[in-house]
Amino acid sequence: MADAVAYLRVSTDRQGRSGLGLDAQREAVQAFAAREGFTIIAEVVEVETGKGADALDRRPKLREALTLARRAKAPILVAKLDRLSRDVAFVAGLMAQRVPFIVAELGADADPFMLHVYAALAEKERALIAARTKAALAAKKAREPSWKPGANIAEASVKGCAAQREAADAFAQRLAPILTALQAQGVTTLRALAQALNARGERTARGGEWHAATVGNILARLAA
Repeated sequence: MADAVAYLRVSTDRQGRSGLGLDAQREAVQAFAAREGFTIIAEVVEVETGKGADALDRRPKLREALTLARRAKAPILVAKLDRLSRDVAFVAGLMAQRVPFIVAELGADADPFMLHVYAALAEKERALIAARTKAALAAKKAREPSWKPGANIAEASVKGCAAQREAADAFAQRLAPILTALQAQGVTTLRALAQALNARGERTARGGEWHAATVGNILARLAA
């Protein structure tokens, strides 16, 4: 099996502390590695924005991943291209590091040229979304001069977080009797519980396979 270095990234301290997004990235990377015959020799996790062509200067963990990969003569494996960047110049700079990058979402056959193309499309999409959002806010402000976007955004954020918590709690409660039954049968370690859930055909909230970390998150939620 070929070696690979896994690189996971979230954009905010809050996401880093909560694990939001990291579990899904880890699942995608591990599933891809198992399917394509890679052994993950190191996992590097970073909490930092991906914006800007100079983002590598602010991302020491990515530099660490590059060093590890170069030393092991191994590629860096990421779940999605945007975990590296949506900036074409930044992606081009990474390609100049002479360390192969493999994006699980795009498949093992996506070469550097294709990574440039996908990054260009993502960058254009981001610009179009920003332009449409700015135009929509300007139009609403013109119709309602007293309207202020900050309050609505904050309210929507609170409601969104509450809905996510409720959905996560409901999912954990559904799994509670299954986990209790497995533990009663002597299946007690996180790894063993993950294997048992996969064998039963159970899927995570995101539809992926179970791993020790995702089982630990569910148990922690149930214990809270």
